[in-house]
Amino acid sequence: MIRIILVDDHPVVRSGLGAMLAGQPDFELVGEAATGEEGVELARELAPDIVLMDLQLGPGIHGSEATRRIAALGGPRVLVLTTFDTDADIVAAIEAGATGYLLKDAPSDDLHAAIRSAAAGTSALAPSVASRLLGRVRTPNTTLSPRELEVLAHVAAGLSNRQISKTMFLSETTVKTHLAHIYAKLGVDSRTAAVASASKKGLIRPP
Repeated sequence: MIRIILVDDHPVVRSGLGAMLAGQPDFELVGEAATGEEGVELARELAPDIVLMDLQLGPGIHGSEATRRIAALGGPRVLVLTTFDTDADIVAAIEAGATGYLLKDAPSDDLHAAIRSAAAGTSALAPSVASRLLGRVRTPNTTLSPRELEVLAHVAAGLSNRQISKTMFLSETTVKTHLAHIYAKLGVDSRTAAVASASKKGLIRPP
């Protein structure tokens, strides 16, 4: 049996996913959590094989941080199941230790196959996600680094350089350096243009 935990802040989504899993003879849903913190605690207590993890979980830690903490336990494998396929979300989740990354509109057969692949230790990526990751590998000189994507996401959220430096534990000079690199890679010359360009390219979520 593949023992599974669901982490999603929407009860209706958890109910729907539970129904999708119920008909599979080798799946056992052993727990549900509405927050990242609850998900980490359940993973620690129940030691499941798979954690299905949403990224946007409302108040509390982000899904990628919950993924990092669960991956650090050394047992459960995390399969991200979200509505977002931006570079910033994908890179953060993969770097945190996610075994797979699927979108919520994936057919049930794809979800079942991804769970089985993740349980076996094989990476499971939605086609659009795999394509974005492949594109990053093929064009490394124009691809924003994980740290640059994080800086740009904070810019899109309206944070100043000083606020970004405090949030990311960087000096303001380092933040400015990251912004200079971002501008050069995107071919822009302002924060507003950088956010607009990155949003259009699907690198970050639109503000």
